Amino acid sequence: MYGVTYRQEHAHEEGIWCVSWVKNVSRDTDYLVTGAADNMVKAWTWRDQVSQLEHKWTFDGHQLGVVSVDINPAGTVAASSGLDGYIHLWDLESGKQIRSIDGGPVDVWTLSFSPNGKMIATGSHNGLINLFNVDTGEKQSSLDTRGKFTMSIAYSPDGKLVASGAIDGIINLFDLETGKLLHTLEGHAMPIRSLTFSPDSMLLVTASDDKHIKIYDVQHANLAGSLAGHSSWVLSVKFFSDNQRFVTSSSDKTVRVWDTSTRQCVHTFKDHSDQVWGVAVNMDNSKMASVSDDNSLIIYNCPT
Repeated sequence: MYGVTYRQEHAHEEGIWCVSWVKNVSRDTDYLVTGAADNMVKAWTWRDQVSQLEHKWTFDGHQLGVVSVDINPAGTVAASSGLDGYIHLWDLESGKQIRSIDGGPVDVWTLSFSPNGKMIATGSHNGLINLFNVDTGEKQSSLDTRGKFTMSIAYSPDGKLVASGAIDGIINLFDLETGKLLHTLEGHAMPIRSLTFSPDSMLLVTASDDKHIKIYDVQHANLAGSLAGHSSWVLSVKFFSDNQRFVTSSSDKTVRVWDTSTRQCVHTFKDHSDQVWGVAVNMDNSKMASVSDDNSLIIYNCPT
């Protein structure tokens, strides 16, 4: 059954804007990382056996609000980006900062680790997608969207593509091997806050301020479905690793779980008192997390 397992009130002093959840398999530890308007990045551990969330580290380095966080696939390094234009890399085991990367000249609105953990893709106000080497912090290349403010970014799980969503509702798909723009996808009329590939890299799901969720067939670059249900901006979307479901969150204060094949909403959570900026799913699809402007972090139970 779907339900709330744990609620962490006052997880940050101000609204929480982003969350990531990855399991460090070698240490058998589930890490969650959150970023907020209070300029802080926090690392948490989740103990599933006793349904307990523990605050592990507070990372202090950003001068302005933290808008994006991600954890590398190994569950050892967290990355954060803020309105100050900097990217910080954090060691989740020691609690130390690994390095700081100047992602300027304008703020880095979104970032994502590559599937092999060696690169970080970032999007910014000028539309460029910058690819940084994690080990050196050096910018290796840029992908030119020739467009507007890039608000969301995602790697395909097979490591072949990068997708970006812009403030004008345009989605760009890039081939990472050639650096070429493969497809421009349309369908949204307003900013795309979040996008996610299905685990098999066949579908791309997008979340927009137009209240709609779109499903695109990646191979044929066409619109495969449009979902409605949220009554305000859709702020975040994340696939379950079973390929069968994805979760969205919205300014309407709800979190919704959707069935990929039927394209129907299978559950709606109404447990936040303010807009829900971010969602994440754990490795075995048994739990989800959401973060909100109400300063809380909620863990949900999911049927597997």
